[in-house]
Amino acid sequence: MNNTASSAPEPDAVVQEELTRLRESIDNIDAAVVHMLAERFKCTQQVGHLKARHQLPPADPQREARQIARLRQLAENAKLDPAFAEKLLNFIIAEVIRHHETIAGNADGGAEAAEAD
Repeated sequence: MNNTASSAPEPDAVVQEELTRLRESIDNIDAAVVHMLAERFKCTQQVGHLKARHQLPPADPQREARQIARLRQLAENAKLDPAFAEKLLNFIIAEVIRHHETIAGNADGGAEAAEAD
């Protein structure tokens, strides 16, 4: 017997309505996440420009460590896997660093600036 998706029975109307409702909620949450990340990156861009103008150190490992610990605690309180939250923050930090390096390079011809803000 072939167990492909095309041979699966169609969900009844009530199940389909619930699935649609849940997926619409997920879509709304995804949109909110994207907008929140955009706001976060607006702030980190400002940090990058400030650091480049004042020739501040490129990174703040103590700040990064505090942020990771803080986010892990928030995740735990929200019943989200803290390791997942840390991976997400590390991904975001890497992108912030890339932005700051670009900003610093444009500001003074190559100095690197990065911040986990």
